[in-house]
Amino acid sequence: MWWNTLLLAFRAIRRNVLRSFLTVLGIVIGVAAVITMVTVGNGATQSVTDQISSMGSNLLMIMPGQRFGPGSDAAPNFQMDDVEAIREQISGAQYVAPVVNTGATAVYLANNWSTAVTGTDNDYFEAGNWTLESGRTFNSSELQSGRAVCVIGQTVRENLFGTENPLGADLRIRQFACEVIGVLGAKGQSAMGTDQDDTIIMPLRTVQRRLAGNQDIGRIMVSVSASGVISDTQDQITLLLRERRKISAAESDDFRVMDTRQIADTLTSTTRLLTMLLGAVAAVSLLVGGIGIMNIMLVSVTERTREIGTRLAIGALEREVLMQFLTEALVLSCLGGLVGIILAAAGSLALTRLLGVPYAFDGSINLLAFVFSGLIGAVFGYFPARRAAQLNPIDALRHE
Repeated sequence: MWWNTLLLAFRAIRRNVLRSFLTVLGIVIGVAAVITMVTVGNGATQSVTDQISSMGSNLLMIMPGQRFGPGSDAAPNFQMDDVEAIREQISGAQYVAPVVNTGATAVYLANNWSTAVTGTDNDYFEAGNWTLESGRTFNSSELQSGRAVCVIGQTVRENLFGTENPLGADLRIRQFACEVIGVLGAKGQSAMGTDQDDTIIMPLRTVQRRLAGNQDIGRIMVSVSASGVISDTQDQITLLLRERRKISAAESDDFRVMDTRQIADTLTSTTRLLTMLLGAVAAVSLLVGGIGIMNIMLVSVTERTREIGTRLAIGALEREVLMQFLTEALVLSCLGGLVGIILAAAGSLALTRLLGVPYAFDGSINLLAFVFSGLIGAVFGYFPARRAAQLNPIDALRHE
């Protein structure tokens, strides 16, 4: 019985192929849109997570002030003694890197490039998950004496040196020459949209003496030994810095200790919310497709009234007629769902490549969209099928 019903449904659909295609077009668009939006959204979420991870593992960022923007620089900067205190007194701190950031124009022969210059020590490479493509990091004498040596990022290498090997070459930064001793591996954009490879890294004392003109430290990076102790380490650092900066119990902190996981959670929750909203908007077209199926099935019942009357007159049961038309609606919606999944796969691949985010296939959303398309067909096909099953055989046979 089921097989015969299915064959009848396919036969009815083949009678009007173009009409059937136009009927399921809403389902096709709805399924394709929902899957594509969710897939691209998941890819964007994964991209944000990967970018945050590239900043460093189990990373805490310590900065003066309580907020970004105007007024955030009113708090005093850190000193090297603060860095040493964290290294000595915070057991969970695996790598502690002082950071001084400034901007400068680097010149090599006829080429020049404005970039970010970072003064730090070797803990910075470990805390920030940096790898070396070639060369080396700083040795102890270079760090202690503040020698003019530097490690450059891929963007700086490409714009100043092109295909030439930069190791051993001298860059000119303001009034002094800096020997290139290493080239960093590529990282790409950060979660904030900045190019992480557009950087020159020098010993801390070099930047303080020759570029900044003071001994201040603008930021401290702390890589925690295990993710499970990040919160405890964060609390310990807060108490230590409050004591060192002589902040009373009634006063608020004049610094902030940020966990990069919190940044990742905030950004990923935002992208997930946007993905859900876009998916919900796209799902509206599924309802439109269901209305199209109901409309065309009502037309089909009207056109085939004599056929329905003949079947009922020769002994067909009402439930058999109901099942026949309901099966036609289900077949139409399921075919639309399958075509929509295929289109979504192609569209998702194209969009993820265009946007530069990973293709994050989600089998559950594909299955959910297909099942939902079937439910749409069953719900919107039931009323026309019930109407066909309740036709009076005598009136149906008289229908012109």
